[in-house]
Amino acid sequence: MANEFDPDLPTNRLIFDVRRDNDVWPHFKERLEDLMERYGLSAPERDALRNVDVRRLGELGVHSYFLPQITRLIHGAANNTARSAAAQAYRQSFGDRIVEHRDATVTETSHG
Repeated sequence: MANEFDPDLPTNRLIFDVRRDNDVWPHFKERLEDLMERYGLSAPERDALRNVDVRRLGELGVHSYFLPQITRLIHGAANNTARSAAAQAYRQSFGDRIVEHRDATVTETSHG
């Protein structure tokens, strides 16, 4: 996936604004349809947001930093672990392209 950031894409403005509005971001999922209408999102943008298809959103030009933010806005950020709904939505879009984090404080022992 080549993510060509499109600064004029309405979804980028929507996510940028919503993340800074404490009255909106906690209710993003419930207000999604209204927000998409208000910001003038295209049909492909709307479909990708409704389906939490971050891969498609990236292809459309959403900034790569916003992609995981979108999953958190829709699924919530509390307990955001590798098994959270937000992380699973991201994994569903990118699958094996995700590199797992390795804890640098854990040392591996070899058995020889």
